[in-house]
Amino acid sequence: MPNIQGRSTSTRAAAAAAALVCAAACTPAGAGPASDSGRPTVLTTFTVLADMVRNVAGDRVDVESVTRVGAEIHAYQPTPEDLLRGRDADLVLHNGLGLEAWFSQFTEPVDAPTATLSTGVETVPVVSGGHAGEPNPHAWMSPDNGLVYVDNIAAALSELDPANADAYAADAADYKERIRGIGEDLEADLARLPQSQRALVTCEGAFSYLARDAGLTERYLWPVNADMQTTPGQVASVVEFVRANDVPTVFCETTVNSDAQQQVAEETGAELGPDLYVDSLSKPGGPVPAYLDLLRYDTEAIAAGLTREEDA
Repeated sequence: MPNIQGRSTSTRAAAAAAALVCAAACTPAGAGPASDSGRPTVLTTFTVLADMVRNVAGDRVDVESVTRVGAEIHAYQPTPEDLLRGRDADLVLHNGLGLEAWFSQFTEPVDAPTATLSTGVETVPVVSGGHAGEPNPHAWMSPDNGLVYVDNIAAALSELDPANADAYAADAADYKERIRGIGEDLEADLARLPQSQRALVTCEGAFSYLARDAGLTERYLWPVNADMQTTPGQVASVVEFVRANDVPTVFCETTVNSDAQQQVAEETGAELGPDLYVDSLSKPGGPVPAYLDLLRYDTEAIAAGLTREEDA
C-alpha cells in the first residue's frame, strides 16, 4: 500500500513558485479549478497511469494526466499551466522509480498529497548507461506488476475518499481480472516463439519486465530515454546482436526518434516494425487508447515481428 505523502509549502523552488504566480496572474477572472464537478481531482504524471486510475475511480473522481498524449515523460518540463492544475488537485499519483525526473519540481509548489504507484513491485535493474544498477522504471509493462499498481491506486483513492473505499476495492478487483486475462493472452502469444527467435530489440530498454515475463532476451540502443544520445558504438553493438541472432524485426517506441534503429535495420536486413507504445497511450481513435490495449497491441506486434521469417 502506498503511503500518501503530504506536501509542505514552507520550502518552494523559486523558479517553480514564480511560474505558479505568473500562471495565476494570467488566469482569467472567474476561472475556476480544473473541475467544478464537486468530485475530488486526481492528477497522474502520464496518460497510462490516468487510464489505470479511471478504471478504479469510476465516476467518483475526476482524473487528469499532467503530460499529454505522445509526450516524452523522462525529461518533461512542467509548464505554468501544469502547476496551476497541480494547485487545484486533491491527489497527485506518479510512477516513481526515477521515471519522472521532473516530479519534485512539479510538486514543490503544490499542496496536494502524492502517492507512488510502483511501490511493492519486484524491480529489474538497468544494466548499462548512466542509470546502471538503478531500477528500470517501466514496471507497468508487466501485467503482473500492473496488478500491484491497481492495488496501490485503490489504496490511495480510499485514503483520499474513505466513503467510497468499498467501491474502489470492487472496481479494482474487476480491473485486475481483466489485466490477468491480458497477461494470459500475452503468455500464449509469445509462447509460440521458437527459442531461436526469442530476442527483442528496441530503441529504449523499456521492455525489461515484459521480456522477463515472456522469457525474451532483450537488447536496446539506450537503457532509458534520459540517456537517448546514441553513440556509434551502441549502434554497432546492436547491429552485431541482430546479425548474430538472426533477429527479423527491430522496434522503436512512439515517443522517440527511430533514426538510429532504422540504421540498424538497414545494416542488418531486419525490418523496422511498428512503433511500440510504452510511456504514452494513443489518442482515443488510435490503436491504444487504454492500458489494456497498450499491452495487447505491443504483444501482438512483437510476436508478429519475431515470427516474420517463419510466416514468410
